[in-house]
Amino acid sequence: MKIEHKPEKYTNTRTASKTSHTKLSAFRISFRKNWDLYLLISPVILYFIIFHYIPMYGVQIAFKDFFPLDGISGSPWVGFKHFERFFDSYYFWRLIKNTLGIGLYTLALSFPIPIIIALMLNEVKHEKYKRFVQTVIYAPHFLSTVVVVGMLLLFLKPDGLVNQIIILFGGEPIYFITEPSLFKSLYVFSDVWQTMGWSSIIYLAALASIDYQLHEAAIIDGATRMQRIWHINVPTIFPTIVIMFILSAGSIMAVGFEKVFLMQNSLNMSTSDVISTFVYRAGILDAQYSFSAAVGLFNSVINFIMLIVVNSFAKKINETSLW
Repeated sequence: MKIEHKPEKYTNTRTASKTSHTKLSAFRISFRKNWDLYLLISPVILYFIIFHYIPMYGVQIAFKDFFPLDGISGSPWVGFKHFERFFDSYYFWRLIKNTLGIGLYTLALSFPIPIIIALMLNEVKHEKYKRFVQTVIYAPHFLSTVVVVGMLLLFLKPDGLVNQIIILFGGEPIYFITEPSLFKSLYVFSDVWQTMGWSSIIYLAALASIDYQLHEAAIIDGATRMQRIWHINVPTIFPTIVIMFILSAGSIMAVGFEKVFLMQNSLNMSTSDVISTFVYRAGILDAQYSFSAAVGLFNSVINFIMLIVVNSFAKKINETSLW
């Protein structure tokens, strides 16, 4: 009897094909059962495909000398020329320092404060007072960035409210907006004021899922309120905290353009110039499309690497991660 030995490559191909066919069949069955849920999520999927994935075709101009008349495909390839130009530029380290500095400063303040607010609100038993506080701290979230910056300029100008109070107590007026050393603090504290209430909602939702029997058992054992917060509430919402920290750390270099641009002026440029504003000047004002695309792509790659690193670290330490 002759035994036929099939090549290993052929066997692996058949196995992979069978696995792929099985997954496709499982998806078809799932789609038939849950077609209404797939229909519900389809606008979101289409949004990301149309506005996030299809435009990625244009990223290739970062590796080309792009000329609008020649189009993306007709422009010549130049490799890493624009990246090297950015790395060798006078502004490189200033942009990295400012962008990373604002990102870390924002993370250090805006991340823990919503957690503290959620823990405090969770302990408030007077419902009317609790709703009033929530309304007050949620309201700034609905103000546009233009309005927030307008308020800053109005209150902090040389003859504004803050300087009038300083003068009243015998001090000298401070030029807040034009002082480079104050830019990061003004940016971060105004951001914390605007977002802290809204960001606390997700932690309040996590705290609402805690079984009160755990608190009752702790009270019987003689635990104080602070001990119950530390040993019951915090461990319960810790996975949520880790997930939110990973997402925040992954966007640490993605300092928003709009607010920085509105607060920026020629006097505070040394500390307010970040990658997003530099890309605007290079790409929109100076029409250096390939160069600005290279700078923006570099920033996105750094954010992606940080997201991967922080996610891997969190998975090893706490076994909680995005994937």
